[in-house]
Amino acid sequence: MSGPEGPAANASELLEPLLRPYDEKRRAELVAAYMAVEHAADPVPEVRFAALREPALRRTLAQMLELSGRTLIRTSRGHWTSGYDDAVREALAADPACTLPVADRAVLVLVLIHSVAIPRAEGLLTDDTWLSPYPAPLEELRRRSQLTVSELEGALRRLRAAGLVTQVKAGADETSGGYVPGPQFHRLTEAARRRLTEELILAAGPDSPLAAAIRARRRGMRRGRT
Repeated sequence: MSGPEGPAANASELLEPLLRPYDEKRRAELVAAYMAVEHAADPVPEVRFAALREPALRRTLAQMLELSGRTLIRTSRGHWTSGYDDAVREALAADPACTLPVADRAVLVLVLIHSVAIPRAEGLLTDDTWLSPYPAPLEELRRRSQLTVSELEGALRRLRAAGLVTQVKAGADETSGGYVPGPQFHRLTEAARRRLTEELILAAGPDSPLAAAIRARRRGMRRGRT
């Protein structure tokens, strides 16, 4: 069995060909940015990392991420994170071992509907993002779910641990506030955000004209691949 330094040593060997052309200072800057975008819960500001500010270093950083199926994602002006590239994401989504339990998926959809989809439909959210300042109240989740209270609380606990939802408190009242999408939603690529939007439309309004248009477009894409 390898010691605790094993994974780190393997990663270093994997990255070495990309780091070799740089001097010690630049190598350190690249590694620092790599660790930040991979492990920080929230997007990191480029002002703190030369490897995010400078285009040449940023291209090398993107290549470092590609070695493990990851990609560099700009979440807003001057902020960056990383996530799975679209090919890897699709492969993981097709693997039953990587999918959430049914109850967790249902609760996550409810959170997305009430904290993002409804505020966006009301014109309160205009940015292309799945993050929201409008929490879905716990009481609303209880009312809209067919899960027992213990099942709902268990699903929310697992979703929080996975970074998929965040609990927001409002004042000192523990029962106020609610749930919003968690920091993992920063890590969605543009294609993943678009796919999620479509899936939410299909879930929330399966009989709507927009849902019908999405299904028709997907059928056309499948026919085009055959």
